[in-house]
Amino acid sequence: MNLTFLKELFASFVRTHGFGRHFRRLLLLDSLSRTTVSRELPAELGDTLAAAASADAEAVLAQLGSRLGGLSQEQAESIRARVGLNEVEHEKPLPWWIHLWISYRNPFNLLLTLLAAISWLTDDLKATTVIGSMVVLSTLLRFWQEAKANEAADGLRAMVTTTATVMRPNPSEDPAAVPEGRNGMLPHVNPARRVELPIRLLVPGDVVLLSAGDMVPADCRVLAAKDLFVSQAAMTGESMPVEKFAGRRTIPAAGPLELDNVVFMGTNVVSGSATAAVLVTGNATYFGALASRVTAADRAPTSFQAGVNRVSWLLIRFMLVMAPLVLLINGVTKGDWMEALLFALSIAVGLTPEMLPMIVTSTLAKGAVVMSRRKVIVKRLDAIQNFGAMDVLCTDKTGTLTQDRIFLSRHVDVWGEESDEVLAMAYLNSYYQTGLKNLLDVAVLDHVEVHQELNPARNYRKVDEIPFDFQRRRMSVVVSEREDHHELICKGAVEEVLSVCARVRHGAATEPLTPGLLARIRAVTAELNEEGLRVVAVAMKEVPPREEPYGVADELELTLIGYVAFLDPPKESTAPAIEALAEHGVAVKVLTGDNERVTAKICREVGLQQRGVLLGSRIERMSDRELAEEVERHDVFARLTPTQKERIVRVLRSNGHVVGFMGDGINDAPALRTADIGISVDTAVDIAKEAADIILLEKSLMVLEEGVLEGRRTFANMLKYIKMTASSNFGNMFSVLVASAFIPFLPMLPMQLLVLNLLYDISQIAIPFDRVDDELVRRPQRWNPGEIGRFMVYFGPVSSIFDITTFVMMWFVFGAGSPDRQTLFQSGWFIESLMTQTLVVHMIRTQKVPFLESRPGTPLLVTTVLIMAVGVFLPMGPLAHYFKLQALPVLFFPLLAVTLLGYMALTQLMKSHYRGRYGWQ
Repeated sequence: MNLTFLKELFASFVRTHGFGRHFRRLLLLDSLSRTTVSRELPAELGDTLAAAASADAEAVLAQLGSRLGGLSQEQAESIRARVGLNEVEHEKPLPWWIHLWISYRNPFNLLLTLLAAISWLTDDLKATTVIGSMVVLSTLLRFWQEAKANEAADGLRAMVTTTATVMRPNPSEDPAAVPEGRNGMLPHVNPARRVELPIRLLVPGDVVLLSAGDMVPADCRVLAAKDLFVSQAAMTGESMPVEKFAGRRTIPAAGPLELDNVVFMGTNVVSGSATAAVLVTGNATYFGALASRVTAADRAPTSFQAGVNRVSWLLIRFMLVMAPLVLLINGVTKGDWMEALLFALSIAVGLTPEMLPMIVTSTLAKGAVVMSRRKVIVKRLDAIQNFGAMDVLCTDKTGTLTQDRIFLSRHVDVWGEESDEVLAMAYLNSYYQTGLKNLLDVAVLDHVEVHQELNPARNYRKVDEIPFDFQRRRMSVVVSEREDHHELICKGAVEEVLSVCARVRHGAATEPLTPGLLARIRAVTAELNEEGLRVVAVAMKEVPPREEPYGVADELELTLIGYVAFLDPPKESTAPAIEALAEHGVAVKVLTGDNERVTAKICREVGLQQRGVLLGSRIERMSDRELAEEVERHDVFARLTPTQKERIVRVLRSNGHVVGFMGDGINDAPALRTADIGISVDTAVDIAKEAADIILLEKSLMVLEEGVLEGRRTFANMLKYIKMTASSNFGNMFSVLVASAFIPFLPMLPMQLLVLNLLYDISQIAIPFDRVDDELVRRPQRWNPGEIGRFMVYFGPVSSIFDITTFVMMWFVFGAGSPDRQTLFQSGWFIESLMTQTLVVHMIRTQKVPFLESRPGTPLLVTTVLIMAVGVFLPMGPLAHYFKLQALPVLFFPLLAVTLLGYMALTQLMKSHYRGRYGWQ
């Protein structure tokens, strides 16, 4: 079995239901084999499945202490108190003391602790106190920042809930009463009521209703099923959906996954409907048992993650080269190997990007919180980068370009004349269908006058149902008005319904469907489409009563009776939203299964550029190479199957685009998974929300455009820190090498270096709250690791030039060139180094002139001023002797000002040269 399917299932299921933390995504990885996953189950689970599979439905319910009408609320709460929530707790939130330990356990704090221990052993209690305070400050700072980020991410996940339809008995229902079904089948309707419950609240014994698009919420025994097909690809690697039934079975030799009367947590319903009893939940499920035997592993990193990792390892490699070199040079030239070792370790800590994970996490969390205020919920934090990089948005038509308030505009016979009979037949079909939820059915059922006239509850009895699927694109119900015959009423896409029709009815006359009539029918429906109406055909046939269930094979020799036509007007906000997205470099392409004429009319009304409409039938005949050319020439694609939507997205990605896909239906799930960033809405079917990275609380392109801009701001702020860290650390290498080689004492003591590093890190925690220039959010922003290396080489040496200038100034101007005056030298470089390092973020945060043409965010400006003030206060104030610093002469500060102005001027000059040659990101 291909383990990739299983890994992706668990990762996406964890993200959807909030089972994991945002900074660690767990994937299923077999503990014994890298290529296969054992299908062996714990004995208890195997016994439970075997007993349930081999028993009839009534016995299964009796074993669970339940009934067809479901558990009462009191029963469910009692069972939940005993078995717990329906959660796979493979990774629980860390207890605060473990999180605190992890926050402490980094190279910076470990080295500070070592220095504190050495100071204590040498009876230097002042240094021990100072260094201990730094450890506490550093640890608490990281703990607080990460706790805030985790809390924000958890809060966002809680805003997107996945529910299940659960049966609950009515208060007046007799607990012992179980209605009888026909031919031993459980009925679709019973006296219980349906309630929507969060999946995590399900318990064994709950009776759930499943339909197309639902995620299976637990391991369940099927009690009744109608054309139920379930996708188990993520569990078994099999690409084709598996049909499930309600009969008794024994566990086959191939294992429990082959049981066709049991559905498993994490799989999803492709088509059909079912009633099922929950057998086990949470860790007791097959999914949970598998998760408990595996270890955590990293998902394949995104381009941004890979780039961050590359920069981190580049700095670590510098550190691994620099630290031994500094140790060797200082040990040989100064003769004190212990002090040289501590200095080298301090340099190593300074070059280690220990703040990078926290800054990236905090920036992403802050961006996600801001986006949530704009009704955009981020399920996977690192998807924000792809959101900002997106340059092609593929979207469905309904509800995105249109108002998603579909209403029934026309109900006409085959020649386009008003017909109440057509409306009545469509109403019965919508009233009795229990499968895929559809706005068209809601629009039909809004005609309450038809309900009053037909009174289906009294005059009709539902016999059976043939659920909708995306291959047939139609669905049928079978009803009995009088017990002497059954009526099969079919409703669906025009061409698909016509393909099973043999006759047409006009008034009281019925005649064969000839090629001439077929052409006339298509002309009528095309005229309705040109008006922007979505046309659904209605057909029926009468058959003698029978006991056998109805199926797809019965949808033959139907009589076409007419059409119901729906109007979904375009949103007023769509046109300005498309224009705004275009201005920000995002092209919008419409991918729909709807009719091309309706789609073209809507696109014209919202001002979407059309360069022809590409139909699914043409795409089916194209090679990937041909399609790669056509997707660049077209912006509207109609009559698409789910597979064709996924293929278009895949081809656009292979053309070098960062592709977003926005959809809310079961037919959108493959494309949502394939896109760089999947976007769905809170009202979407479960499988669409499970596959998406971003959830919109409002189905609007305007909301999406705001989210794109916030994604770009978030990415820009992360890039600031990465650029600053890379260039600053690269420059510090040269400064340390020069100082170590030519100065007869350490240019800065280990404790001073660590204080400098701590202050510098604190100065950067406000970066997530910085302003971003408008120019940086106008175009998509992509991660370019090569640009980081080039930036580092360009700007790193600039700070080294002024470090060396400071060395010369301290040596010759202030006479700090001997070991007995090293404290003065170290104090001077301490201040200058801190000033340049805190200023560098202001210099590179914008391509403009900092402070004048581009103002930083207030938090960043306040933090910078505060850290600079602390940097000056330490040598000049009463705490100087604690850090082995000393006050500097007054002349130092005018010279420092000149040095800093020179540094800023040269950096600005280099920035202009860099921008002219390479551009600015």
